[in-house]
Amino acid sequence: MTESTALTPFRIDIPQADLDDLRDRLARTRWPHPVPGRDDPHDFSRGIPLPYLRELAEYWRDGFDWRAQEARLNELEQLTTVVDGQTLHVVHVRSSDPAATPLLLNHGWPGSFIEYERIIPLLADDFHLVIASPPGFGFSTPLASTGWELARTTDAFAEIMSRLGYERFAVHGTDIGSGVAGRLAAVYPERVIGMHLGIDRAVLGLVGAVFPRPDGLSEVEAAELDAILAASAAERGYLEMHNHRPDTIGAALTDSPVGLLAWIGEKFKVRSGDGYGAPVVDRDQLLADVSLYWFTRSGASSAQFYYEGAHSGVMPLMGGPVPSAWAAFDTHPLLRRTMDPANRIEHWSDFTEGGHFPAMDAPELLVADLRGFLRGLS
Repeated sequence: MTESTALTPFRIDIPQADLDDLRDRLARTRWPHPVPGRDDPHDFSRGIPLPYLRELAEYWRDGFDWRAQEARLNELEQLTTVVDGQTLHVVHVRSSDPAATPLLLNHGWPGSFIEYERIIPLLADDFHLVIASPPGFGFSTPLASTGWELARTTDAFAEIMSRLGYERFAVHGTDIGSGVAGRLAAVYPERVIGMHLGIDRAVLGLVGAVFPRPDGLSEVEAAELDAILAASAAERGYLEMHNHRPDTIGAALTDSPVGLLAWIGEKFKVRSGDGYGAPVVDRDQLLADVSLYWFTRSGASSAQFYYEGAHSGVMPLMGGPVPSAWAAFDTHPLLRRTMDPANRIEHWSDFTEGGHFPAMDAPELLVADLRGFLRGLS
């Protein structure tokens, strides 16, 4: 059979029974016994601290309004389409200018299309915006098969842009979305107008595994890099589980809302623009994202993306012969020396603010950088 290329309108409508079930599960949470000395809600040295988690869970149960979030998200045009057997969810916001540049926004884990909600109105005058959820994320569920990794997802997203009528478009990405954006630029250079990536100092944790150690480091710089590598190694437990045992952690993330909240909430806390300080990422936006993972059971299915990537043999492609821009948030002097030692990236921006989720914790900076880079490209 020939696969349908239909674009089907989509509206979020979580059954009330699912909301009632979530509230009931939160009310019946079986909490761990407190560990003596672990009563500081700002101490994430062993993971998410119990006092912080309890407060967040209580607000999720009694203060957070999913229906208000749902109504606002439904103001966005949404659709689903089937590519290579997989249903994929897409947000499509058309500019009032028919000649506006199409811009594909790509997210990673533990983000979702909700990650970009606050920059949509800031960009919609200048760009036709497309946000496609990768297989296993959000409403791009359930997974129809195994084998959905970076290369297959990239091809699927290129097909989605064709179905929307966009043969030429710009791309932006963070986290896993950086891999999709980079691969689109490398594999489809005739279609990609420009590639914009958002990174933060967390990528320095990949030095030695993916990126070579910069040459000529001073003793102070070497010590700083070693400290960053140690901090990165200390929080990579989730990555090892996703890469090697997604089924095991997936069962817990699907059955326990507090387990899911801890798994995702820690990353938003420590990787937002102020590290372990007061949250920069808005609490309601964070919980809307966690709720999306809960209602779609994508805590389990999104982890499969990591397993597929770790076992696919597909290497990341960080761009091609197209104009490229890298925006470094929560930057560090070693970032460019590591990622672009020859200074070949023509548009590089350093920001001390922001973090791993710039669309959430530094939206104005991200929007200004995107506009500045894409202005004049066609």
